[in-house]
Amino acid sequence: MNFVAIGPLVFAPDRFAAILAIAVFLIGGEVLGRKVNNRFSSWSWGAAATFVIGARLGHVLEHISSFAQEPIRVLYIWQGGFMIAAGIAMAVIYTLWTFRRQLKLALWSALPSAAAGYVALSMLALTGGAPALPLPSGDTFRTLANTPFDPQALTGKPTVLNLWATWCPPCRREMPMMTEVAATVQDVDIVFVNQGENAATIDRYLTSVGLDIDKIILDPLGEFARHYEVMGMPVTLFIGSDGTLRSLHMGEISREALLAGIAELGGQ
Repeated sequence: MNFVAIGPLVFAPDRFAAILAIAVFLIGGEVLGRKVNNRFSSWSWGAAATFVIGARLGHVLEHISSFAQEPIRVLYIWQGGFMIAAGIAMAVIYTLWTFRRQLKLALWSALPSAAAGYVALSMLALTGGAPALPLPSGDTFRTLANTPFDPQALTGKPTVLNLWATWCPPCRREMPMMTEVAATVQDVDIVFVNQGENAATIDRYLTSVGLDIDKIILDPLGEFARHYEVMGMPVTLFIGSDGTLRSLHMGEISREALLAGIAELGGQ
């Protein structure tokens, strides 16, 4: 399974695991607050916030040259990008400081922390990973230039497929960055597969935003989304040179995540 759906809400496995783990951690803090010491209630909220901030800052510092060009992206946490080790280190420091005069209480903090870690790892084990699906086949696809397109033609070179639509705000936000990366990377193709729209609509959108993209495929029936069993958009699929799905990213992707996925495919 490469997504978790709850009613109309669709979550990537790692994000759902993080949300669930934080919820378990906060509940554990509330239980300790009632049973052991009331300070644990406020501590759990502070530790959770410190963890998130520390993990985000760790990721930003790791990719400081990229964020220096667009500092506002530090706040774009919905794109993902967290260094778990940095978050844990900051939460431990916060915990030791909070209970500096009662260090024995700090030992109790291991209980909700362990429970949260167990839940996160278990959820990732159950939902994480992408099925090794081949490229779809069919004769219903055409390029934006109205030439026939066979997805099997992508075999032989690592490829990044981006499923998108003009009405999708996250798709529109990430496309300029992805277009820029597509013009600079070597050995990997980045192909934009539009879901359900006609060529005139796509042309109007590209003209209005000033984007010049060569590799756009029309998928009027959403066959790519059904083939890869994904819900929602955007979705970025990393395809090996053998045409097999290696990994995927649900939701808006950051420059760092895109480049990391390309590097794992062997591109540069």
